Amino acid sequence: MSASLGTDPAFLDAVEIAQLVNTGQLCPTEVVEAVLARIAAVDMKLRAFREVWPDRARRTAHELRRAVGDGTRLPLAGVPLGIKATEGVDSPQARRLIAAGCIPIGATSVPRGTAWQTWGHTDRGPTTNPWRADRTPGGSSAGSAAAVAAGLVPLATGNDGAGSLRIPAAWCGVIGIKTTSGRCPSTSVLNAPGPLARTTDDATAYLDAVLGTDLASQVTDPTEGQPVRAAWSGSLGYADVDPQVAEPARAAADRLAASGSIQWVEHDLVLSDPAPAWHALRAGSAAQQAAAGTLRTHNNQQLAEVFRTSDVLLTPTTPYAAHGHTGPGERMNVALTWAFNLSGHPAASAPAGFASDGTPVGLQIVARHHREDLLVRVAACLQLRHPWPRPR
Repeated sequence: MSASLGTDPAFLDAVEIAQLVNTGQLCPTEVVEAVLARIAAVDMKLRAFREVWPDRARRTAHELRRAVGDGTRLPLAGVPLGIKATEGVDSPQARRLIAAGCIPIGATSVPRGTAWQTWGHTDRGPTTNPWRADRTPGGSSAGSAAAVAAGLVPLATGNDGAGSLRIPAAWCGVIGIKTTSGRCPSTSVLNAPGPLARTTDDATAYLDAVLGTDLASQVTDPTEGQPVRAAWSGSLGYADVDPQVAEPARAAADRLAASGSIQWVEHDLVLSDPAPAWHALRAGSAAQQAAAGTLRTHNNQQLAEVFRTSDVLLTPTTPYAAHGHTGPGERMNVALTWAFNLSGHPAASAPAGFASDGTPVGLQIVARHHREDLLVRVAACLQLRHPWPRPR
């Protein structure tokens, strides 16, 4: 499913780079130089990176070249990696990716820290959306999503505390996957790490490196086997969703059904708005957390009932399209995502189409705990049936 945009190593997907490096057809130093050149050409306006580490990247590439020459084979050999600034190279997922052969390129942008700003900021100004510079890429994994969408790196790290990986994935037109809570160590009970990637194959390779799984072998041909049983919810029972977002997401789900990739299952899912419980857990107060327990229990019971008959739950990723740099106003862009931070379910956002302003829209895929394989299978089917465009 991966496809090169040309011969320039900067435009190769992660699985292509690793294959070529491991077989000696591509030198990791060539990849690093190509990526550094593309960042220099594009990132002054995009502002996806807070910092770029050329010396470290070149040194790592030279070390990898020697190791490959001595017979070492790594699953992500030579793959340039953007690392979310709030994580750093010492985070558990970054360490595992580097051990798998990734080359850290730099720190991607994150929010400045105001109460309402949820997108990237650098000392050169705000991170822009690769599809429309007057729109935000979303946050907080803003720079990671923008860098991947714009072809600066094929992979970047993210983490998701309320939708901060899935929302920028949706608005930048890439795939982002929040892993099952607790499956990979994180700094917060609400946070879960995961990849931002241009292809499902790349996201799958990332997950295999971080989780120690073998998902890649399970999605070699995602169309094989029985259809995935899928439930649809346009609002989760409480959210106000803009039709220009809901309609492309539902159309993408219907394409999956028409192709036989999924089989619809009826359900009666109505969740309670998770806002009070999320804020209580974030605050850390024992009294507040106890007060939120009833809401969490209700939602978990409703989700358990849905997953009793369905393999995945499909929704729009966000209730609204990407907003401008002045802020979201009263809109709650996390309305459809943060329920699954509370429940701990793995969830992905895959490109579904476009809003009327030309910015991407995401389809959210939610699965049972520890069933990331279902996320990548459904996303792979969607990409196969309707290949995802990239910004020009």
